[in-house]
Formats: sequence, structure tokens, C-alpha cells
Amino acid sequence: MPVKNGSLYLSDCLQSIITQDYYNWELIIIDDHSSDQSVTIIKTAIKNDQRITLTTNNGNGIIEALQTGYNLSKGAYITRMDADDIMPSNKLSRLIYPLLQSSIPTVTTGYVKYFSKDGIKDGYKKYENWLNQLCKSDNHYTQIYRECVIPSPCWMMKRIDFESIKGFKSDIYPEDYDLCFRMYLCGIKVVPILHVLHHWRDHITRASRTDQNYSDNRFLDIKTKYFLSIELKNRDSLILWGAGKKGKDIAKKLIYANRSFIWLTETQTKIGVNIYSKILRHPDNITPQNFQNSKIIIAVSSPEDQQNIIKHLDIKGVNNKQRFFFC
Repeated sequence: MPVKNGSLYLSDCLQSIITQDYYNWELIIIDDHSSDQSVTIIKTAIKNDQRITLTTNNGNGIIEALQTGYNLSKGAYITRMDADDIMPSNKLSRLIYPLLQSSIPTVTTGYVKYFSKDGIKDGYKKYENWLNQLCKSDNHYTQIYRECVIPSPCWMMKRIDFESIKGFKSDIYPEDYDLCFRMYLCGIKVVPILHVLHHWRDHITRASRTDQNYSDNRFLDIKTKYFLSIELKNRDSLILWGAGKKGKDIAKKLIYANRSFIWLTETQTKIGVNIYSKILRHPDNITPQNFQNSKIIIAVSSPEDQQNIIKHLDIKGVNNKQRFFFC
């Protein structure tokens, strides 16, 4: 559990861990050079519970903190916690039970619930509902290009499986999304648990709001990187649908990667226009066979427009496995 100036919420977090109904755990806290009372609070907790260990980040930031802590860990099962959040008392026991039964590489996850003294903003509420619906439908990886489908502080894996996907050995932000993509890349089975297993605190100083590594929440670099390496074979055709800001940014990344593609738009003023040496085309000018032989990146954010695109692709005979929503 990385901690940086977390004194405001740290006591509540630690209490929720100490009172877990699963007893056999170790908590490794990595202080990321805090300047508040975090270390004092942690040392007090250590006096009362020797399962807690404190170390100092060998570097700076969350990624190096996670790496520092992991190098000290001994557990056969790995999970992560954020210092401003709260665990329900049965979180660890519910996460570990399916892993004890599993003979294949598996990650467990569960429902999350945001809370805040100031109320939850619409965006976070939608993300909460979306994540929980993925658990209900057991449909995580099909949606992975929309957003991170495994909540960063709500998962558990066997250590051997975690090592097989290189664990926290990453230099890519957001680190939780990169980990999630590596789970997908390596075929880790997701086992959803239909209970709230993490209480996610929203506040104005949380890292996702203040850290510049999370400032552009479209995360197009990491999405494009893994899409090109996982989804596309050398002979696969590619269609990019959407020419707004997001579509243009994706187009630039595809061009930089020397990947050919057909670029579609339904915006009348853009049809036939040359952007980045690519002529934008209307979807009606693409044959059904061309659609059916292509992977399709959809970079259109409007839910209504997305539904219209889905109907269009259904008519063209494009199956769900060929559609990748980058929003």
C-alpha cells in the first residue's frame, strides 16, 4: 500500500485492514516521502499489529512504491490497497476463496462503491455502475479499450500468476490499466465476486485528480499500444471510425506506428477532407466485405452515435469481436 501524505484518512484505512475476518495477511506500507503525520500513524499501528511493515520508497511515485513494497513481500497471494480507501471486513476472504479452488491463472475482483463527504460526481458514479455491471455480466476483457476494467485496489492473484505477467514491473502510467492489459494479454481468467469488496473514497487530493500521470483520462497511448500488439495481425485490415479530437489523436498514433487504416466519419463537412494525408470517407462508401474483413476502432463518444454505429455494423455483418470502443 503506497502512502503519500495520507494522514487524513489513513487511520480509517488501517482499521479496516486490521479487522479483516481473514487473519493470515501481511501489509507492506511504502511511504512515498510524506511530509505530514502519515509515518507517525503507521508506526503506532505497527506497535499494535506486527503484521504491518513500513518501508520508504526507493524512488518516487506510485509505480516505484509498488515495486519497492513487492520486493519485500512474502505472501503467496498478492493484492493492493490505497491508503485513503476502506475494506469491507470480508474483502480478503472473499477474494482469496476462488483462488484456493482454481487450477488456472486467475484474478478475482468484485463490486466497488464510491463514497465522499461531498457526494459523488456523475462521472465516478457512472464508472462504478459500469465496473459493477462488468462483474454481473462476467464480461471484462470485451470492454477493456473503453476504460480499466479491473479496479486498481480491488483484485487478488496467486503470486506465481502475478509473477508470470511481470507484476508491478512497469514504467507505464496508468499503472493499474497497464497491469489490466497484461492480465488480458496473458489470458488470466477473471472471476467476479458479486459483493461490494472495496469502498473507494473520492476527495479533491486523490492521485487520480492531482497526479499529472492521470491528467488525460482518455489513456490513448496505452490503448493504442496494446491494441496494435494484441488485436492486429500483420494482414488484418483496420478501420478507424470517428474524426473528432479523440479520432484525430488515434489517427496520429496509428500513422506514427506505420499502420495503414481506412478513416470514417459521418460529419458532412469532413467527408472527403484530407487530414494527416488520409482522406476521410463516409461509412456508406465501404463495402460489407471490407467491413467484415477489418478490425474497427470506434472513437465516437456520444452514446446515441455509438448505438447508430452498432446498428450500421450489424447490418454490414460485423461481429462483436471486430468492434473496439476507445471511449
